[in-house]
Amino acid sequence: MSLLSASEISQYFGDEEIFGGLSVAIPAGARIAMVGANGAGKTSLIRILAGYDQPKTGAVNTARGARIAFLPQRPELAGEHSLWQEQLKAFADLRRMEARLEELEGRMTAGDSAAALEAYGALQAEFERLGGYTYEARIKMALGGLGFTAEEYARPLPQLSGGGKTRAALSRLLLESPDLLILDEPTNHLDIYAVEWLERFLATFDGAVLAVSHDRYFIDRFARVVWELEAGRLRAYRGNYSSYSQQRLRQRQTLRVDYARQQRFIAKEREFIRRHMGSRGTAQAKGRKKKLATLEKRGAIIESGPRTRKKMFLDMGQPQRSGDQVIVTRGLRIGYPGAPLLDVPDLLVTRGETVGVIGGNGVGKSTLLKTVGGVLPALAGEARLGAKVKPGYFAQAHETLAAERSLLDEIQAVKPMPLSAARDWLGRFLFSGDDVFRPIASLSGGERGRVALAKLALQGASLLLLDEPTNHLDLDSQEVLQAALESFGGTILLVSHDRYLIEALATQIWEIAPGGMTVFAGDYQAWLRNRKSRQAREAAERADQSAERRRQPAVYAEKVNGLSPFQRARRATELEEEIGALEAQISAISQAIGEASQAGQSAKTGRLGESYARAEAELAAAMEEWERLAE
Repeated sequence: MSLLSASEISQYFGDEEIFGGLSVAIPAGARIAMVGANGAGKTSLIRILAGYDQPKTGAVNTARGARIAFLPQRPELAGEHSLWQEQLKAFADLRRMEARLEELEGRMTAGDSAAALEAYGALQAEFERLGGYTYEARIKMALGGLGFTAEEYARPLPQLSGGGKTRAALSRLLLESPDLLILDEPTNHLDIYAVEWLERFLATFDGAVLAVSHDRYFIDRFARVVWELEAGRLRAYRGNYSSYSQQRLRQRQTLRVDYARQQRFIAKEREFIRRHMGSRGTAQAKGRKKKLATLEKRGAIIESGPRTRKKMFLDMGQPQRSGDQVIVTRGLRIGYPGAPLLDVPDLLVTRGETVGVIGGNGVGKSTLLKTVGGVLPALAGEARLGAKVKPGYFAQAHETLAAERSLLDEIQAVKPMPLSAARDWLGRFLFSGDDVFRPIASLSGGERGRVALAKLALQGASLLLLDEPTNHLDLDSQEVLQAALESFGGTILLVSHDRYLIEALATQIWEIAPGGMTVFAGDYQAWLRNRKSRQAREAAERADQSAERRRQPAVYAEKVNGLSPFQRARRATELEEEIGALEAQISAISQAIGEASQAGQSAKTGRLGESYARAEAELAAAMEEWERLAE
C-alpha cells in the first residue's frame, strides 16, 4: 500500500509548464532520491507532494493517518525559544505523560496510594512503550550527530545561522519519526561527519524517505530508487546513483540506436510508397502506408532520439610545469589576530598530488586554503609555494566575484578579449544571449559557481585552491568538473564535503579537527578504513574505563540509592537497552573469533578474545545493576 500517491499532476510557472501529467507512488519504507538539472522543477514537485502547494491539475492522495514531515531548503523557525525547546516539540505527548507520572508520584508520596498506584502502573507502561525514558537521549544524539555542541542547546533560535536553523529543523523532523520524510537538499550545511550520521540514521529509520539531492555519495548510500525529472517528465530507475548513471547511459545508447534504425526503416518505406504509388505496386504501397499509419496511431514511432542536455564545458588546460615541491609549510599557525584557529604540522605537497581537506564546519579548512594561497597572512611560521607555482583560487562563497559587474566584465577583468570571444567563453558555461549582460548580483548560487569556474579556467594556474567547488552545482556540472580535474596536469588542494569528488581525486587526506590536524598518506577509502580501525580502538578503551567504573561500589550506590520509582524505571530502561546492545556485541565478536580461528589469524583471535572478555564484564555489571533496581 502506498503512503502517498499522485495522479496526473501538473504545475506551471506563468504560462510555461514546468511538468505535466506526472503520476507517482511512494510505498512504505521507500528510499527515493530525486535528481535533475537546476530549474527542472524538483522543489516544485516535492512541495506539492508534501501538501505545501497545490498542483495546477491532478490530485495527491495520502494514506489515512500517515504522518508526513517536510524539510524545505530554507526552513523558517518561529519564536524566541531555545534550540533544545525546539527539539522538545517532537515529544509533546510524551512530556504531557511525564508530567502526569510526576503528579501521580507526588500523590503516592502524600499517602493517596491506591488509586494513584493503579493509574501510575498503566500510564508508566505506555510511557515506556513510547520511548518516554529515552527521548532526551535521542535529542542529544540527533543534535550531536548534526554538529551541535551541548553549549548550543540553550541558544535562542534567532541566534542560529541559516545553516544552523536548517540543521535544527532537520533534527526535530527526524525525532518526530514520521511515516514519510520529504527532504529538499538535506545535506546542505552539513559537514562530512553530519552527513555520515544522517546516512546511518536513515539506514535504521522505519519510515519512507524522498530526498532531492545533488550529493552523489549520499544518494549512493541511502537510495534504492532514483527519480529523474527532466523536460517535465519523471522517470524512475532502480538502485542508487551509480546504478542510475549506468542505466541512464545504456538507455540513451539503446534509444539512439533504436531511433536511428527506425528512421532508416521509415525513410525506406516512404521511398517505396513514393515510387510505387500509382504503379503496378500500388497495392503493396498502400499496405505499407497503412502499416506506418498504424505504428503512428499506436504511438510506436520514436519521436526523437535521446535529448542532449546542455552541459557546461570545462577544461583547466595543461599548466606550465612547476617545481617538484609545490607547497611547503614550516611552523604555520593560521587564524585571525587574537583568534588563532590551528597550528599546522609541517607539510609538503609535491607536483601532481591532490590533497583532500576534510573536517567539521568552522575548524579552519577555508582559512588554511586562504593562508596557503596568500589571501590571508599567517599568524606565525610560513606557507611557501614552490618554483614556478601559479595559484588559482576558487572561493566557497564566491566572494572573488564583483556583484556590480556583468558576466562579460567579470570575464574580461581576468583576461581581456574581444566581445565575441568572451561570449563564446561564457557559452561554454551555459550563459548565452542576454545572460552575459546580467549583473553577478542577480545570479543564483549555481550560476555564480559556473562563473567562478569560468574565471578560474582562464588563469592558467598550476595549483588549484578549491573551496567547496561543487556547492550549488547540479549533477551534470559536478560530473563535468570532476572530469576536468581528473585530467588536470597540475596540483590540487581541495576543501570539500563532496565525498564522491574526494574519493575520485585525492591522493592524500588532511583531516582538521578543533585545534588539531592529521595528515594521512593515502586515498579516501584507505583513510576511511584507518578511521574505522582507530574508532574501534577508542571504543574498546572507553569500554574498559566504563567497566572499571562499574566495579566501584561507591559509584553504584550513588546511582541507585535515593531514586524515585520514576527515576528507577528510567534507569532500568537505559540498562535494558545497554544489555541488549552488549549481547549483540558479544554475539558478533563470538562469530568473528570463529572466522579468525578458522583462517589461522592467531593475533586477531587474541585481540578479539580480549574484546569478548571486556564485553562480558560490562554485561555482568549491567545485569547486576538491573537486578538490584528490579528488587
